Amino acid sequence: MASQSGSWTFFTNHAHVLICLAGNPDLRIRDLAPMVGITERAVQRILRELAAEGFVEIEKIGRRNHYNVRPEHHLRHPVEEHATVGDLIHMLASLRPGGSAALSD
Repeated sequence: MASQSGSWTFFTNHAHVLICLAGNPDLRIRDLAPMVGITERAVQRILRELAAEGFVEIEKIGRRNHYNVRPEHHLRHPVEEHATVGDLIHMLASLRPGGSAALSD
């Protein structure tokens, strides 16, 4: 386990889930949970909250879910409410080696 001073991150688990889904909208909850470092139950709760607020649309395709991230949706906190989900995702993608876009179609 990480030390107390090194256990926090700049982004919330909600942001981590959203960023992961932007790059791969067909991720299973089972695969998403270890990527974010939380339980499957926590991912389910976060997905419900993101969908309820309009950040993600959940589409059932057969037995699987497809998650449509809504890039036009504005961030919630007053400090960054001028920015959209798409702005955040594109900014983070531009910082990757190669600068590839992370938001899938």
